[in-house]
Formats: sequence, C-alpha cells, structure tokens
Amino acid sequence: MIELKVRKFGNSLGVVLPKDVVKRLQTGDGEALFLIEGADGTYRLTPYDPAFERKMARADDIIGRYRNALHKLAK
Repeated sequence: MIELKVRKFGNSLGVVLPKDVVKRLQTGDGEALFLIEGADGTYRLTPYDPAFERKMARADDIIGRYRNALHKLAK
C-alpha cells in the first residue's frame, strides 16, 4: 500500500504520485488518468479511458456485422 497526501495546488486539491507509481501506470506529465468507482465503493486509478473502451467494443461489433460490405468498399 502506498500512502498519498492530499495537498493544495492553487484553488484545487491534488495528490503527488511517486515515481514508481507513475512508471507502473505508464503515464507522464499532462496525460489523463481516470478514477473509476467500483460497485463496492472502492476506487481504481487507471490510464485507460473506460468510455473509449466501450466505443471500441461497439466498433468491433459494427465491423463484425458489416465485414463483407467493408471488405467490398476497401477494394
């Protein structure tokens, strides 16, 4: 477990992530992170956008349904 302290940054509050956490999240300065609330009330910090994941799943579904048409259009 890594303890983080909430600090004031101007008019906002934030936390500073240790270098090893940043490396593990594969993120960097200016990149987005997403705080996702679980069904059990816990939180998860991730660099992966869940909305993008849903969009890609939908795209995969559309590509699967229209595979033949897309193949003909690609010629």
